[in-house]
Amino acid sequence: MKIMKNNVAIFTLLFACMLPVSAGAVAPPPASAPQATTVADNTKGLYVVITEADPMTQMMALVLSTQTVMQGKSVQILLCGPGGDLAMKNSRQVMMKPQNKSPQMLLADLMAKGVQVELCPLYLPNKGKTEGDLIKGVTVAKPPVVAQKLRADGIKLFTF
Repeated sequence: MKIMKNNVAIFTLLFACMLPVSAGAVAPPPASAPQATTVADNTKGLYVVITEADPMTQMMALVLSTQTVMQGKSVQILLCGPGGDLAMKNSRQVMMKPQNKSPQMLLADLMAKGVQVELCPLYLPNKGKTEGDLIKGVTVAKPPVVAQKLRADGIKLFTF
């Protein structure tokens, strides 16, 4: 019986010693823990490349682009692959909630705010299209110019 009492006592002691370690590892940091601080923003703008065919992904790229413009930063957009369909006249439009707008509508809004929108130079010849098929304001990108814009100081690249 004494051996059993000793074993129980030892087990209880070991278990009690482990509790603070486990509780400390799981417990959230105290309220007085340092919080994240704001970092200086040296970003001048975004270069956004949209290649995705999915309207929801296109819309998110354009929503973030719109927010960036509203925050006083520049935005340039390059449409490639299936994303290039956004630049075509009479392309299929999907209305997205909660704004009840299509990606094409947001793209037009951005262009009205001065955002430059370019189409990948491979798109038109490989789709059997011409510059006449583009919506007003979209131009065909020139690779050397795009490469230069991508390397510009303060420009961040976003791809969707």
